Amino acid sequence: MQKNTPLETMYMEYANTVKHFLISLCGNFDLAEDLTQETFYQAYKSAHRYNGNCKISVWLCQIAKHLYFDYLKKEKHKTTVGIEHLESFEAVNNQGNLEDTYLIKEETKELLSALRQVKHPYGQVFWLRAYEEMSFKEIGEIFDKSENWARVNYFRAKTKIRKVIEDENNM
Repeated sequence: MQKNTPLETMYMEYANTVKHFLISLCGNFDLAEDLTQETFYQAYKSAHRYNGNCKISVWLCQIAKHLYFDYLKKEKHKTTVGIEHLESFEAVNNQGNLEDTYLIKEETKELLSALRQVKHPYGQVFWLRAYEEMSFKEIGEIFDKSENWARVNYFRAKTKIRKVIEDENNM
């Protein structure tokens, strides 16, 4: 049995975090997958520049963010999440019952809809904190901001997302 290379190990450990971060940025599952691959390629090429001042996940998300912004500059357009890609966010235990699975999928759709409606960076900050369980310090590092900036934006995001969901439910 062959041992995994350090790059393979890093990919297995962090690919989902990077992909979900990119989905929260761009809203496009296919683009997020492409940029995730490119992120790890760029990380491999620039591994000698990683100085250990932040967690590897933060470093990778910084690379991913820069790649996405480079993509936007080249393409000069934004995309949205398609309903067909919501399964990628599925947080369902395969052993759960059908009703629980349905409820979780519906809640996920509702949350993703709200995340798309709030301005940048609120949706991304919320996603990184709530779903990727990153610290405020790590989130601040990803956006080249302070820990306090991340904390304030997370709480603003919660308020904005809650309002969007309440408004949708009252319609």
